[in-house]
Amino acid sequence: MTNTPKQYMVMKPEDMNTTFAQAYNSGNIDNLLALYEPNGILLTPDGSLEQGIQNLRQTLSDLLSLRGTMISNNVFCIPFENIALLRAHFTLNGFDASGNDIQITGHTSEIVRKQPDGQWLYIVDHPFGANSLPELNVGGASNREEK
Repeated sequence: MTNTPKQYMVMKPEDMNTTFAQAYNSGNIDNLLALYEPNGILLTPDGSLEQGIQNLRQTLSDLLSLRGTMISNNVFCIPFENIALLRAHFTLNGFDASGNDIQITGHTSEIVRKQPDGQWLYIVDHPFGANSLPELNVGGASNREEK
C-alpha cells in the first residue's frame, strides 16, 4: 500500500465519511485502501467479514465497478481518546453491469482510530450499519440466545 495522498488524509474523525466519498469518486482503489488500517475489517454486502488490505481490495474494486458518484454525510461522530464511532448516510448513483442507472442508499457504522501521525483510519467499516445483526452473516450473531 502506498502513502495516503494528502487530499485523502483524514485529520478529524468527523471528516472520514466525506473523505471516503471523495476517494470513491476519484475512481482509484489505492485512495480507498489508504483509508484503512492494514488489518482493518470490512463487512461485505452479504454480511461476511473481510480483514486486511489485500482482502478488502476485491470488495472495494467491486464497489468502484459501479462507476458512480457518492455523497456521504456524517450523522454523528463520537470520539473517545484515539478512537471514534461514526455513522453516515450515503447515496451512490452508478451503473449496473448492463449499464442501467442504479442508486444505493444507506447508513453506515464505522470505528476509526487515530494513527501516530495524526490521521484517522478505519478499523471497522460496516457500510450497511443500519441493518440488524440477524440480517447479517456475522460470526455468532445468529447464535445469540434471546433472554
